Amino acid sequence: MLFRKVPNKKTMKHLFKILPLLFFYIFFSCEEDQFNNQSDAALRFSTDTIIFDTVFTTIGSSTQKLMVKNPYSKNLRISSIQLAGGESSNYRINIDGHSGYVLNNIEIRSKDSLYIFIEVNIDPTNNNLPLVVKDSIQFYTNENYQDVKLIAWGQDVHIINKGIVQTETWINDKPYLIYDYLFIDTNSTLTIDPGVKLHFHNHSRMYVAGTLIANGTFDNPILFSGDRLEDLYEDIPGQWDGIWLLPGSKDHVLQFTEIRNAIIGIQVDTLANLDKPTLLLSNCKIENMTSAGLFAQGSTVEANNTLIANCGQFAVALTIGGSYEFYHCTFANYWGYSTRKTPSILLNNYYIDIYGTTQVRPLNKAIFGNCIIYGNKESEIILDENTSAEFNFKFDHSLIKVYTDFNTSNTDQFENIIKNENPKFKDPYNYNYELDTLSIAKDYGKPEIGLLFPLDIKLDNRTMDAGPDLGAFERIETN
Repeated sequence: MLFRKVPNKKTMKHLFKILPLLFFYIFFSCEEDQFNNQSDAALRFSTDTIIFDTVFTTIGSSTQKLMVKNPYSKNLRISSIQLAGGESSNYRINIDGHSGYVLNNIEIRSKDSLYIFIEVNIDPTNNNLPLVVKDSIQFYTNENYQDVKLIAWGQDVHIINKGIVQTETWINDKPYLIYDYLFIDTNSTLTIDPGVKLHFHNHSRMYVAGTLIANGTFDNPILFSGDRLEDLYEDIPGQWDGIWLLPGSKDHVLQFTEIRNAIIGIQVDTLANLDKPTLLLSNCKIENMTSAGLFAQGSTVEANNTLIANCGQFAVALTIGGSYEFYHCTFANYWGYSTRKTPSILLNNYYIDIYGTTQVRPLNKAIFGNCIIYGNKESEIILDENTSAEFNFKFDHSLIKVYTDFNTSNTDQFENIIKNENPKFKDPYNYNYELDTLSIAKDYGKPEIGLLFPLDIKLDNRTMDAGPDLGAFERIETN
């Protein structure tokens, strides 16, 4: 029979003391074996430079993203990730919910990645010209140093917060950034010089109780848009509320003016002056509206050489009567952000009041001469008539898209129209509404209307060939 010697108490105490040390050594030796400790271990980045588009001073930017990848079969421990500019940097970084200027001991598992989110805030400089703000994110892994460059362009602005404007002129020295609202007071006129850019923060609006004069030129158009200047937001609708011409306001003139990415581009309220337009649009572009490009109620509006495009409901809604004239205008609606249920053009001569009573107002005239009305719906015109009041309209030498059974036999209302033919815009889904060389709209316009507006929206002469083209753009053939 064999006997095994039992350790004495002293030996057992010694074993209990050294076992934790053995486990600690074994555990961390295994852990270290799992990490790549080579001095030349290098991270891989989704890009070597993060570039921010123009950022307005004081309001920050959108968030950019950098992916950092461990390409190795072992884990990597990054000793530090830091902004070269330290606490004085205009940039901020965030890694897995931890933000700051420097973060230490970040681990990336084998073949895995982490994301760094970067923001920039640029202080006012009183400099009217754009400025560049640079920095870099530095990475120290084992003994290896790497960096990713950060570049942002900043622009100082006039900041208007709940601003009330009397009679004054805005010059083109630096952009205007509007928070909440801009209100042009009664009997006051805001004149905007060529080249001025007005940027509206989310949910901001311009209210006009007096008069708005926007004197853009072909070389220096005036811009109304949102305040997100990154490429991602270039054509996103609904970034601000729009321009509201209030009841009693008058004599508004917008020429060579672009209105982009709002909910309603221009809302023209009631109390029209039939002898003089409440609003005159000349050589304007109104694009990418969540609701309507032009929403008029019992108003007087004249427009020429104007493009209204890509609206979620109506390009133009002319309601509660009024008086309207559109010459050489292009209404092109290829809205694709949601299912559009409404046509591009609405004509209406009544409304229903809060008591449920129908109130009629005469539509004195709605003239569309040498125009194009087209889009991606089966019909782009709705005539919502109450027979108790006047409902006068005419489509004259225009291309229109309507239901196939839409009656266009009345020559007092439809004169020399092109019905349901594709105008062949160059690239409407990329916002190019110029005519292709094979367009049926070429040379089809009424010469008398063309002579009233001899230059198109690009200042090309539409009187030099067989006839004026329909719409705002005259196609000039080159040999």
